[in-house]
Amino acid sequence: MESEGSVSREGYLKENYHYFHLKDTAGQERDFHFHEFDKLVLLLSGRVDYVVENVSYELEPWTVLLIKHHTIHKALIDKTEPYERIIVYLDGKYFERAMPEARLMDCFARADRSGRHLLVPDKRQRRELEAGIQAFEQAMADPRFGARAMRDTLMMQLLILLGMMVPAAPERTEHRYDAKIEHVLSYINENLSRELSVDALAEQVFLSKYHFMRLFKAQTGSTVHAYVRQKRLLWAARLIREGAPVNKAAVDSGFSDYSAFHRAFRESFGVSPGQLKK
Repeated sequence: MESEGSVSREGYLKENYHYFHLKDTAGQERDFHFHEFDKLVLLLSGRVDYVVENVSYELEPWTVLLIKHHTIHKALIDKTEPYERIIVYLDGKYFERAMPEARLMDCFARADRSGRHLLVPDKRQRRELEAGIQAFEQAMADPRFGARAMRDTLMMQLLILLGMMVPAAPERTEHRYDAKIEHVLSYINENLSRELSVDALAEQVFLSKYHFMRLFKAQTGSTVHAYVRQKRLLWAARLIREGAPVNKAAVDSGFSDYSAFHRAFRESFGVSPGQLKK
């Protein structure tokens, strides 16, 4: 079986989409990370929680997690049970060009806006999902002429099915963080251009610096500094894509030292801010 990270370098997808069907007892548990592409996770068996931004989802078999590009997430895997899942990396721009009127990637955008990333299919939707997955995997093994076009068509049909599920999906199973950490995560998102030192954030929730640091790490799995830096880099990348000058994007996302910003940006995205702008 393929390793999930085998097609991604520095968060970039080299194909229109890539499909994985993986089964093991360990999974590939990574720290908080993000991708330049949209990601679909379908659990088939096992026990896994996914932390997506500031919400933790307990996945059950045949639930579907939609993770929009640039969304920080992490899998927490129970390694005592076999872990079988389907993961699909998707280049949204390809699908938008292929069928612009179908709005195939809207399910990811709606999940991102609402903060509800988990879809829980009903019995009918699950049957349709199982049939779609089976047809796609059969097409993957088909060497005949036209099989590639058939796979593309089946992938689009799968996205249409997911889009139809979004508004009708039952409430997702989730639990939120401690109220103090919840407040801090919201504060960070809303104040990226302001001072976000450990001391300043601890003051927001009336905790000592060291108690706050321990609580933040225990709740999110990330240090305060790493989380804030990643959120700032993502915001800077968005500003640059929208046409902001690189220097202004750095300042507006909270970086006072341009050289440090440039170095961190290249480490995270694999390109310089100027290359992204071009």
